[in-house]
Parts: sequence; C-alpha cells; structure tokens
Amino acid sequence: MSQESSPQTHNGTADKGAAEKGRAPTESDLPTRNLEPPQLDLISPQFTLRAVLTGMVLGGLFSICNVYVGLKIGVGFPMSITAALVSYGFWSALRGVSGRRIRAWGILENNINQTACSSSASVASAGLVAAIPALTLLTGQTLEWQQLARWVFSVMLVGIVVAIPLRRQMIVVDKLPFPAGIASAEMLREVHARGAEALARVKMLISAGLIASVVMLCTTFKLLASYALPFSIKGFSARSLTMTLNPSLLPLGIGGLIGFRACCSLLIGTILAYAIIAPPLIQNGYIAVSAGDSPPLSPSFRDLNRWLLWPGVTLMVVASLVSLCLSLWPILVAFLSGHRKAADESGTPITGEVPRPWFGLGLLGVLILSVVLQVSLFGIAWWAAVIGVLLAFALALVATRVTGETGIGTVGPIGKVAQLAFGFIVPRNPVPNLMAANVAGGAASQCADLMDDLKCGYLLGASPRLQTLAQLCGASVGALVGSAAYLILIPNPSEMLMTEEWAAPAVAAWKAVAELFMVGFKALPKGVPTAMALAALVGIVLPVLERCLPNRFRPLVLSPISIGLAFVYPAHLAFSIFIGGLIALTLRRWFKTWSARFLIAMCVGVIAGESFTGIGIALEKVLAR
Repeated sequence: MSQESSPQTHNGTADKGAAEKGRAPTESDLPTRNLEPPQLDLISPQFTLRAVLTGMVLGGLFSICNVYVGLKIGVGFPMSITAALVSYGFWSALRGVSGRRIRAWGILENNINQTACSSSASVASAGLVAAIPALTLLTGQTLEWQQLARWVFSVMLVGIVVAIPLRRQMIVVDKLPFPAGIASAEMLREVHARGAEALARVKMLISAGLIASVVMLCTTFKLLASYALPFSIKGFSARSLTMTLNPSLLPLGIGGLIGFRACCSLLIGTILAYAIIAPPLIQNGYIAVSAGDSPPLSPSFRDLNRWLLWPGVTLMVVASLVSLCLSLWPILVAFLSGHRKAADESGTPITGEVPRPWFGLGLLGVLILSVVLQVSLFGIAWWAAVIGVLLAFALALVATRVTGETGIGTVGPIGKVAQLAFGFIVPRNPVPNLMAANVAGGAASQCADLMDDLKCGYLLGASPRLQTLAQLCGASVGALVGSAAYLILIPNPSEMLMTEEWAAPAVAAWKAVAELFMVGFKALPKGVPTAMALAALVGIVLPVLERCLPNRFRPLVLSPISIGLAFVYPAHLAFSIFIGGLIALTLRRWFKTWSARFLIAMCVGVIAGESFTGIGIALEKVLAR
C-alpha cells in the first residue's frame, strides 16, 4: 500500500503529458534532473567486500522490519533510501574516527549496498506474510527454518532471473521511468554531495527508533495501556468493537508514509465496518459472538473478523485487479501502435550486462529448483508446478512493466491473478492455489525490486552484472533472516494470526481466496455473499472514477484498498494510522523544509525501532522456554 518514497509524486506530470500524446509515460516525460546516464563506470570501486556485507547486514535487519510490519499491518517498504542513508552515516563516522585512514564511502559502493539491502528487505513479499501462514491456517502444514528459507529463496530467485533479460529493453531502450529507481539515484547523489545533511537524517532515524523502542517496552511491561473510547453503539462498548487508542507508535509511522488520502479512506472504512455495519449484524445474528454467554454481548475481534474480512478482501482483490487492468491498457495500446522500439535500435552497446549463458543456466536452474521444491515440500503435481513457474515468468513481466511505467507495486493483484488461475486449474485444492501462486506473486515483487535498483544503477553508471550479484547476496540473507524472524514472531499461526495483535491482512486475503475455491459461496457466513457482491461493485467503481475524473478531483476519490483493509484491521489500528497521517499532513503544511529533510527518516525510524524491539521480545520468550 505504501513505499518508503512516494513514486506517485515522481510520475504525476509524466502521466499527464503522456496522456496528451496518447501513450504511456517514458523517462523523457519526467520533470527530473540529470536523467541522462553517465558512461558505464567499471573503474571506481563498487562490488567491494564492505559494500556487499553492509547491504547484507542492513538487509537482514530490515527484512525483520518488513516481516513484522507485514504481519501487523500488511505493508512493506523497499528500504533502499534508508540503506543509503544509514550506510553513509556509518562509514563516514568510521572514517572520521580512524583519522580518515579508511577510504571514503563511494556512491557506487552505496548503490551496491542499497541493491543488496532492498533485495533482502523484500523477502516478506516472497510469502512470509501471506501465502505461507495462510497455508498453515488452512491445512496445518508448517515448515522448519531450513525448508522455509530454501522455499523463500527459490521464489526470490525466479524474480531475479526474470529481471535479467528485461533490463536492456525496459531501461535502456524503452527508457521506462521506474520512479522509485530515480528517487534512489537522486537521493544517492544528494547524500554524497551533502554529507552533513545525510548524517542529520541518520541521527533523526536513530532517535525516532529509540523512542519507539522505549514506548514498545513500556507497553509490554504494562506501563502504558490502550484507552477505550467512552461510548457504546447499539449496546456494544467501544472496546468490544475494537475502538480504542493504542500507545504503539508503529501505525503512526505508517500513517506518515502512506499519504493522507489512504489514511482518510482507512478511517471512513473503519467507521463503516465497526460503527455502522457490525452492530446491527451482531444483533440480528449474522455475526456469531463466542465471547460472553449473557447480555450484553461482547464480540471479540475474531468474531467480527470472521464476517467482515469477506467484503473487505473482495473489495481489495477486485479493486487491485481493476487497477492493474487500467494500468495495463496504455501499455497495450503503446505496443499495438508500434510505439516501442526494437532492442537493437538503441545503439547502446551491451556492456556490463549479465552474460547470456549465465542467464540461460539460471533460467533452467530456477525452473528445476522451484518445481522440485513445490513437489517435495507441498506435494504439488509436477505439471502444476511447471505451470506455476511459467505463469510466474509471464506475470513478473507484466508486474515489472506496470511498476516501470507507473511506480505502482502489483504484488497483491499479481498473486490474486495466480490464485484465480489455479482455482480453475486445480479446483478445491488450497495447496497449489497458495504455493504455486506464491511463486508468481513473490517473483513479481523481486523482479520489480531489481529493476528499480538497476534503474538507479543505470543513472549512476553502475554495472548491472554486479548489481545482479548484489541482489543474489541480499536475497540469500533475506531468506535466512526473514524466515527465522517469521518463525520466532509467529510460533503458532493458528492461534496468533488474524487477531487484534497480529491482524495479518495479506494472510486474510490469500486465505479467503483459497478458501472460497475450497468451500464455495454456500459455506460462507449468512449475508456474506450479498456483502461481497456490493464490495465488488465498489471495487470496480472507485478505480474507474479515479482514472476517469479530471486530475483536480482524483484526490477526492477514496482508496478502495484502504477501505478494504479497514474491514480486516482492528479499529484501533486504523485510528492510529489516521492520526499519524494527520500529524504528517500538518508537518508538511506548516514545516515544509523540516518535513522534506526529516519526516521520512523519522517515520522509518519509528517502524524500525518497534520492529527490532518486537523481535527482541519474541526471541527472549523463545529462549526462556
């Protein structure tokens, strides 16, 4: 739902200009400075030991953050810009302490560092916060750490290999914007041109992280507690409807990053779900209440979630697929109109690319590895496993093209497309529906992540071959650390997930789609099919309105994804995210210079601080057993 930087802010003008020309936007449409890439630099240090190790260490740490936040709130962050800031601060401080005997941290080294880090940090989208826990909830199957790490790494490998042949066509020839890659390149230039400014942002990030950590510890040891809002709705207390104010700072940080439109949509969706829809449904017996034997009824979050998640998930899935189709339309028109140039027309020599024999061997290797793991770990038929990998190749291409032209991540809708496909290929079987689709969704995310990094490197003169190696290094660490973090945080998924503490909205979405193909509409709770039909209609109308209305009216259209999430979140989470978005909006309006310098660093610091503290508390519990 959100990203560390806001790609949409980089391509709004591009979309408008391209629309006037009747085509999808390209790099030349962007009002961004220094977009002309320098000559490939194969002399300056880039793939150094310290660059790779720094990226791997930071990536391992940030993979914990994304697993934690993904299971709590359902969002993830690429962490490229954060990695660039932190690494620059660390090596600059170390150089100062050493009396400048350590070589200065180079911009191409930093590029390798952020490439490895972003690859590792994106491990959550390889299934750890979606398909894998959903499989446990539906079938009871769990994986040991080594098995889980191998599976996640294989999913990431598919995406990395698919990205290799796409780089030249999409970045060099078609010159697609890849706005997140442009943002990373500009940040790296700024960091290395204004070192003192980078160090100030790192200090803000660390300070915010420490404050969030202290608040988390105070909450854990009952020094801080949630506050129930002082009202009731139709006889149900605000607390029973999850309407409390929680002291956690993490959702405030999320709200500061995702934009005020998404925050408002979350708040409106929460009021609709918990204040308007839920109370009469409980009174009329549509929502079964298991907590409390005598009046007044006191529903738990799980009671509410068992009904509300269905329209919420339907809204998210339909809106995601409609948005994907609307994004693909100008791309399809561009191809049919002959707008794209052939790869051999660019005149740019292929230097520093991954050799074609490497790609061929890699392609064959990941196909065999993925099929073998699907068969051995999950008992999926070999032919279905092969279809899953081939579908992953095709959908990763689609997702990367959309990300390149719009800056919008598509891992959610791509995963749902794969789930729908396997719902018809292997009906009533949740395992291929989840795990074969997991390959497609995770590969799409990793492929788009690498292309963003390759775009950044292209604008800095970096070697794409070395960046690909850095991506592989980061993926290996992310698989190991991210898998361990998931198992430590969630030792009992059936009891812990889809609760007030761990809302796990992505898990709910993947589980719901697989379950629907298992049981059909007839087995759903009373009134749910009607609610799903209405949600699907809203999921169609809102994206179409956003695309068709004039630019000045588009911000007034509610975000369907955020409304859907509100039906899956507990209400207190949406309240906190809205408060965070409101604080960020106020800061940006009244303290523009300070916000431009420090707001993102502060929000990321809050997220990292609580995530690291949370994994530390969970690890302490494991060691104490």
